[in-house]
Amino acid sequence: MGTTGAVVAALATDVGRVRAHNEDAALVTADLVAVADGMGGHAAGEVASGLAIEALRSVGESEGSDELRPKDVLDAVQAANREILRSAARNPQQTGMATTLAVLARVSVGGAPHWAVANIGDSRVYRVLDGRMSQVSTDHSEVAELVSLGLLTPQEALVHPARNIVTRCLGRDPLEPVDSWVFPPHAGERFLLCTDGLTNELRDGAIARILLDGDDPQAIADALVRAAVDAGGRDNVTVVVVVGSPDGAGSPEADEETAPRNGSSEGSG
Repeated sequence: MGTTGAVVAALATDVGRVRAHNEDAALVTADLVAVADGMGGHAAGEVASGLAIEALRSVGESEGSDELRPKDVLDAVQAANREILRSAARNPQQTGMATTLAVLARVSVGGAPHWAVANIGDSRVYRVLDGRMSQVSTDHSEVAELVSLGLLTPQEALVHPARNIVTRCLGRDPLEPVDSWVFPPHAGERFLLCTDGLTNELRDGAIARILLDGDDPQAIADALVRAAVDAGGRDNVTVVVVVGSPDGAGSPEADEETAPRNGSSEGSG
């Protein structure tokens, strides 16, 4: 999202202290930001996450006269899945590769600016509004399902052995459902997109304190990644921080059926 209008975005990433290479990928464009966390042996994970990000790049960097619509974002996610499957079919060493994906896009609905969020897997999108951080996205993971069933507490999920097992991802045929939300912007809000390398190391409270510290998105992004690495860095960690709102943002009344759920999530990674 660059510096278009009142919105400024920045990304940061680190391989961490354990992994040999970085299988995360991220994207910042004029109208769309995203993070992806690849999975698969023989470096196939970084291929999958890279293909997902590239499939979204053309949408985010489109210079056409038509404004981005929520459907364009979901179509791009579908295209990303097809690209991953095609690459795996051509390259047997990539068989089974997959990736999570979390997307935030500036879209137009009824001629008015809105945000669109999409996610599959356990990479997350957080929103800060009126000084309070909440998780917009839904984790597609084994521990998230156990928490929703009341079989695990959110605190237990943070250290559960299955916390890294996702139940939905790109790279599958047929593609599992991709969750999405559309809601109007509000002045002063900010967003965080991150892979589980951040949320497995830092609790939501610690993330919120850093996310609310200052107005420079690059400094915030760098501080989040540094804190995750300092806390253990057991996985690649990637974040995108978005500060500000699209032009025309105020305090419109949100459609209750499309607004993100409220409340901070201390859930899984």
